[in-house]
Amino acid sequence: MDTNWICFCCATMGLRCAFLFTHSTAKYSLWSFLPRYLYLQFSKAANAFFLFITILQQIPDVSPTGKYTTLLPLLIILVISGIKEIVEDYVSLLLLNAPNPTALGVNVGDIVKATDGQFLPADVVLISSSQPQATCYVATSNLDGETNLKIRQALLETAEIQTEKQLSSLSGKIECEGPNCHFNNFIGTLYLNGKSPVSIGPDQVLLRGTQLKNTDWIFGIVVYTGFETKFMQNAVQSPLKRSRVEKVTNVQILVLFLMLLVMALVSCVGAAFWNGTYGENTWYIGKKDHTSPSFWFDILMFIILYHNLIPISLLVTLEIVKSIQAMFINWDEDMHYERNDVYAMARTSSLNEELGQVKYLFSDKTGTLTCNIMTFKKCTIAGIIYGDRPCPITESSEFSDPKLLENFEEDHPTKEYIKEFLFLLSVCHTVVPERDGNNISYQASSPDEAALVKGAKKLGFVFTARTPYSVTIEAMGEEFTFQILNVLEFSSNRKRMSVIVRTPTGQLRLYCKGADSVIYERLSEDSLFVKETLTHLESFAREGLRTLCIAYIDLTELEYQQWLAMYEEVCTVVQDRAQSLEHCYDTIEKKFLLLGATAIEDRLQARVPETIANLLKANIRIWLLTGDKEETAVNIAYSCKLLSGHMPHIQLNANSLEATQQMIDQNCQDLGALLGKENDLALIIDGKTLKHALHFEVKKSFLNLALSCRAVLCCRLSPLQKAEIVDLVKSHVRAITLAIGDGANDVGMIQTAHVGVGISGNEGMQATNNSDYAIAQFSHLEKLLLVHGAWSYFRVTKCVLYCFYKNVVLYIIELWFAFVNGFSGQILFERWCISLYNVIFTSLPTITLGIFEQCCSQESLLRYPQLYTISQTGDIFNIKVLWIQCINAFVHSFILFWLPTKMLKHGNSFIVSNICQRACYSVSMMFFFLQFSHLAIWGSILIWLVFFTVYSFFWPTIPISPEMTGQASMVLACPYFWLGFFLVPIVCLIQNVIWKSNTCSRTLLEVVREMESSRGQELDCSGEFEFLLPACSLYALCALTASLCFALAGGYAFSQVEHAVISQEELVRSYDTTKSKTRRTFSTAFSESIFE
Repeated sequence: MDTNWICFCCATMGLRCAFLFTHSTAKYSLWSFLPRYLYLQFSKAANAFFLFITILQQIPDVSPTGKYTTLLPLLIILVISGIKEIVEDYVSLLLLNAPNPTALGVNVGDIVKATDGQFLPADVVLISSSQPQATCYVATSNLDGETNLKIRQALLETAEIQTEKQLSSLSGKIECEGPNCHFNNFIGTLYLNGKSPVSIGPDQVLLRGTQLKNTDWIFGIVVYTGFETKFMQNAVQSPLKRSRVEKVTNVQILVLFLMLLVMALVSCVGAAFWNGTYGENTWYIGKKDHTSPSFWFDILMFIILYHNLIPISLLVTLEIVKSIQAMFINWDEDMHYERNDVYAMARTSSLNEELGQVKYLFSDKTGTLTCNIMTFKKCTIAGIIYGDRPCPITESSEFSDPKLLENFEEDHPTKEYIKEFLFLLSVCHTVVPERDGNNISYQASSPDEAALVKGAKKLGFVFTARTPYSVTIEAMGEEFTFQILNVLEFSSNRKRMSVIVRTPTGQLRLYCKGADSVIYERLSEDSLFVKETLTHLESFAREGLRTLCIAYIDLTELEYQQWLAMYEEVCTVVQDRAQSLEHCYDTIEKKFLLLGATAIEDRLQARVPETIANLLKANIRIWLLTGDKEETAVNIAYSCKLLSGHMPHIQLNANSLEATQQMIDQNCQDLGALLGKENDLALIIDGKTLKHALHFEVKKSFLNLALSCRAVLCCRLSPLQKAEIVDLVKSHVRAITLAIGDGANDVGMIQTAHVGVGISGNEGMQATNNSDYAIAQFSHLEKLLLVHGAWSYFRVTKCVLYCFYKNVVLYIIELWFAFVNGFSGQILFERWCISLYNVIFTSLPTITLGIFEQCCSQESLLRYPQLYTISQTGDIFNIKVLWIQCINAFVHSFILFWLPTKMLKHGNSFIVSNICQRACYSVSMMFFFLQFSHLAIWGSILIWLVFFTVYSFFWPTIPISPEMTGQASMVLACPYFWLGFFLVPIVCLIQNVIWKSNTCSRTLLEVVREMESSRGQELDCSGEFEFLLPACSLYALCALTASLCFALAGGYAFSQVEHAVISQEELVRSYDTTKSKTRRTFSTAFSESIFE
């Protein structure tokens, strides 16, 4: 393992203040723009092809269409696209730099000071802090998404460094492991001059991106900076993303190029045959230098002649259309979050159609699905439920039920139960109060505990002070002091926490709060309200609330002394101390008397359950990726209806590669024929197990198992693991992925997914600044995908199909014309008419189609989410559909040339040309006649007639196109022209009408369109588009092994710190809030000196 040696000496370096250090995540820089942009543009086959044609046109006497007819459109496309990329990236850069100040240079070995609320600029080893026992609190939501604060503690050897003199004498070195991406691991050794080496672990390290909370100041030694920090080791490079539609189009343009080569080759063979047969008599089409025809000269000439078969206008049309689509997203009032005045923002327009094809959605939990706010919502006391009454909706949505205080104040039979319940909430915790005048705030490592203490405070039981051995409660106009004798710590195995206190009356009492499963099995036979409370717990769980049971037991002096002797003996045990302590706790935590239960809400954002339900109906599979605890993630999954009470769980928890592989293989074997199909199952896996599951020998089986489940929950993940999960699905499944998150820990997966969506939340703007689309609320994702995504997909794909059709239908006519002009390379249509074909004559219908086309109304798309599957499956745009349209265009081109030719076989060739051109315009525009406005169609026809009339009078006043002179007066007066003008398009389109009329089966989209036009009854599509487990598979699911466990009725989750560097009892013993803070500040001179 690589090791780093870090030397430090405060006397020579002084002290630096910590500022937030950021790096640019913009796609381009000043120096990288040109190469990256040109690479992006010329990776598009069309642009590369037209660059090739532009070079060919510079060869003398080769191009029949001039030297600059391709170069100019290509330059226009590149300039327009370049301006768009610069604007989008510049806006992203402004948004990134606006909220984040530039950091001062922080180097390895520097000693830094950070104050309350600041983010750490680098990975730092903690020296000392303002808190008792040199502890500090840090928020790690930027790293792992967890809401509870973490405790870090400095080493005893440096904890007493509090003065300028002590700090200036500090010198030594640190040996530590090389930079890596593992947040929870750190191995190092501190060598202080003149002292023995001391080991350093993760509990002494503050990582970059963490925020100092509830701690006045800390000192630390920088060990990693810049890209060596663990935060940056988890970062991924911002990729250049391209949509699937663009990739398909790119490939088909290459196929069109091959088709063009075939056409050129056929024309060359035809030219050789013609010259060999009639060459002596066709002196008038010979070359100027009278040399013999060259095969390579001819093939270059025909490539240039047919090169517009590939639609160059497609690229610039799509750029315009997508930019306007992005504006529609930005202007959508339904995605405007009025509270913060934040609109949705399309930070790129190149992925609009991808929004309509999402199959897998990877979502963060904290701040994405939830508001990141814990509130005391409901409770049940002595069999009576409180907080269940309808009440005015408040911004905080906190507990509000006057009935509780009425029962307490009016001598209700449950008064004593209410009193004891509220005392327990005020006493049984590790919260520390802080006074600021008359205001009291609470420091808590667990947001659940803080919510309960605040809830008791609102009900009149105010936790006011803590000393090492007591807590003080103000209630009913009096002060009550409880002596804290012991704290029985929370752990995931115990699922409960207890304190042993001596009440103000001298009674020994044990207060306990925990999960219903562990409290109920320890209840006394004399306990009351058991059934009523259990009913209420089930009701709370159905609402997705986090529940805790509240119970107590009075102890005798003898019982307590006997247990205390056992406890003191266990505390001295060296081996398996944690297990011995848990066994010791069990001996006294029994025969509880039930008081009731609490219900805490990790408040979901508005309409999250409804949004997830609609996304599931749209056949979008949702994976929850979080750094939070398993219990919390499962609880939220129930709250947002991602999991249901009857859904079985497959739980993967293993500590080795072999155990992980065995567990995955066993579950795959149990699924049998159901493997690879979507089943009504939930897969739950933690970060440690996932590390083994992503091993190359196991990941294929793990992916098959995960794809067989309707919901997947991955807990305790690092940012890099989130990105790896997304990349696993993206690389092995032919489906579009979308990742959504709100914190810096979500940046990796947002950049890895096909589409990244950032939420403007409470964890900064890192996710938003690295996303493709930004929204303010998770619920806005519904309209972004189901409406804007579906519309954009339909619009873009129809634009592509239309552009392919109209170019093929026009330029294949040149091939038919070659059969009658001796394959001489002569053009049928006048040069500027061809050039303006895409730019003017057919541009308005194309752009109108791309902007205003709707598969159906917004209301229908939201009412019937199943419609999303039409765009999701890609059935309306694929290689088959595209070539059907090309074949259709080929047939139409045959009719468009040969029918006018035979009609006017003995007439004027100018009229033949004009009928072909005008009929071609009409057919190409009427191809999607019912899909866009009449204005675009008839307006384009009128533009052509006006242009044709005016253009025929240019020469000789304007020396352009003398061959067009007088054509208008001749053509418009010819009855054959007007007959062909109407007859030829009808003949072309009649085959399409007949084919459509013979189609018997109707799609869901057609049914909804008919319903919209007739304003009929609502459509019931629940049976046709269900994506749940078939009934015949239920028996097989019930046969799964013990690794498959069923959902518990309770909604328990408790976000408490466990196995911390300092025990919960030591933590509460270290505070005395009744005394002045002697270690919280420095002398003024010292503070001034370190900031100079």
